[in-house]
Amino acid sequence: MNILERAMNDLKNGKMILVYDSDDREGEADMVVASEKITPAHIRTMRKDGGGLICTAIHPDLCNIIGIPFMVDILNYASEKYPILKGLYPDDIPYDEKSSFSITINHRSTFTGITDNDRAHTIKKFVDLCIEKRFNDFTKEFRSPGHVILLRASEGLVKKRRGHTEMTVALAELANLTPVTTICEMMGEDGFAMGKSESKKYAEKRNLIYLNGEDIINYYLEKEQ
Repeated sequence: MNILERAMNDLKNGKMILVYDSDDREGEADMVVASEKITPAHIRTMRKDGGGLICTAIHPDLCNIIGIPFMVDILNYASEKYPILKGLYPDDIPYDEKSSFSITINHRSTFTGITDNDRAHTIKKFVDLCIEKRFNDFTKEFRSPGHVILLRASEGLVKKRRGHTEMTVALAELANLTPVTTICEMMGEDGFAMGKSESKKYAEKRNLIYLNGEDIINYYLEKEQ
């Protein structure tokens, strides 16, 4: 069993893995969990040991069915009434062409939505909705704004964009899991993204699989041929 197969197996078993994108992109390692396996403990670990934004990345097919947009498209439409929004367009991202950020949600049964329990509950309920194909219930079950940040993966996944959003969703798809992942950037004590060597040590100490983004991309493209 190669490292990618081990990583997919760990995701299936609800275990966290780490994914480093590349030196010439963000240069960040993200904690990754298959969203259908999410627990409050995962959120707590991401919050305490990761320290970046905890986001839930979604396959574009699911986004299309539900109608989940890119945030930049929302800003563009809303700019007709609020012109200031047009000037906020993120066309100067140094490592990418387009942001994957979408809307934020809370499940309607949560209280504040920010606790580890509430966030895990919102994420799990979203995946349940996808698994059960109750797409028309999205607005019945969720409200916005909320404390779970949704990311919309680009069409074609890593064929067009090679961010953690696309790489981790592709990996979940390859593992025959619901292609929704929850991810969090690892931050260092120096105020910058945690370095590659330090994030590797973190993974080794906790017996977590550490993947390089290029390996996921190549594996996915081979399987898609």
